[in-house]
Amino acid sequence: MIFLVVAVLVLAVLLGSAAYLPLPVTVVAAVAIAAWLAVFAVRERRRHGGRTGRA
Repeated sequence: MIFLVVAVLVLAVLLGSAAYLPLPVTVVAAVAIAAWLAVFAVRERRRHGGRTGRA
């Protein structure tokens, strides 16, 4: 869970500084964060057996 919080905080910092960064740097950072979140989602899905929490 802490990894998700850190990822969101890093994304917020990058979005705030996106006006000052060149577009390619912003795109690379966004792709890296999206990949990190995708890996997190896959790991969580495997850990919890694909349960969605619905009845």
